Amino acid sequence: MNMMSEIRGAGLVERAREVAAVAAKHADAVDKEGRFPHEAVAAMKSARLFGIQIPILLGGEGATIAEIAEVCSIIAQECASSAMIFAMHHIKLSSCVSHGMGDEWHEAFMHRIVREQLLLGSATTEAGIGGNLRNSICAIEVDGDVCRLTKEATVISYGKQADAILITSRAHKDAASTDQVMTVFLKDQYTLEQTHVWDTLGMRGTCSDGFLFKAEAPSVQILPKPFAEIAAESMLATCHLLWSGVWYGIALNAVTRAQAFVRAAARANPGTTPPGALRLAEATAELHLIKSNVIAGMERFEAAKEDPAQLSSMGFAVAMNNVKIATSQKILSVINQAMMICGIAGYKNGTPYSLGRHLRDAHSAQLMISNDRILSNTATMLTVHKLDTSLLG
Repeated sequence: MNMMSEIRGAGLVERAREVAAVAAKHADAVDKEGRFPHEAVAAMKSARLFGIQIPILLGGEGATIAEIAEVCSIIAQECASSAMIFAMHHIKLSSCVSHGMGDEWHEAFMHRIVREQLLLGSATTEAGIGGNLRNSICAIEVDGDVCRLTKEATVISYGKQADAILITSRAHKDAASTDQVMTVFLKDQYTLEQTHVWDTLGMRGTCSDGFLFKAEAPSVQILPKPFAEIAAESMLATCHLLWSGVWYGIALNAVTRAQAFVRAAARANPGTTPPGALRLAEATAELHLIKSNVIAGMERFEAAKEDPAQLSSMGFAVAMNNVKIATSQKILSVINQAMMICGIAGYKNGTPYSLGRHLRDAHSAQLMISNDRILSNTATMLTVHKLDTSLLG
């Protein structure tokens, strides 16, 4: 990391902690009421965190995937819903940064994101295909300089609160389901008719309701690259890495609470080892494995960004899939260990050691792009892809 990156990184951490402090004050209410974390998102905008990924020449800060994941982790330690909103915004923004450079409209849009701190939403799910983002039923209609789209989106996270939505569709009415494009629609260019209510076990503050989406906009707002390239070269890897940053933050806070519980027990009984101490050691070891897994994934991504062929390779896809699978499975084990350490104080709400929200939020990890779907894709690739046997790469 060079000098400028170190300075920027330190500033981002400080700003992220300020946002996390705001998110912490409202996290329980956001979860209990299933409401959007307005206060935390306002703090993100005030800290100017929504444009950090955008290149410096367009007014942003050129933040790396590791720096963005660190912000995700810091906020997730206090409110997973707030952190997930931040992560999903930057996942969508990665598509603009990676595939909109050199395009007049999309560069101007990125300037506007920095200037106005716009919040980006995503609409990749669809009735009839569920969460299979690499297939679409709906098709965009291009009529001269105008494009129109109607999509029955089963989930649009924070759809009502987003300032713009990036949405997938077939490239035209005769296109195959996998021949897709992604289009940016601004808030005043679409309507949302709510069809499903987000009343869930966890991640309640993401307000991921379902909507009938109808839009009309200039056709220049269609990203210039096919969605197949966008997904392979930026979106899927960014999803797995930034989501993993969120999940690591949830698990870290659970272990921190468990550590505080063990320390309180040790102070109450000097000279004895608290019953939960051994479990705490096990939990921290598992937490370290999660961290190492995510760091290795981020390093692999940064290295692959220098070579488009690597980004589209099976080996890279398998590696990113494995980051997501391992992290999403391991965090549940870590949080369960923390629950066992804290006992009834962790099981109850309203204590300094409460872990119910952590455990419920963490259960979303295996469902966000279903692990079964990812494992099936990985299994298919492994029938033809040779395993990397090097410890160094």
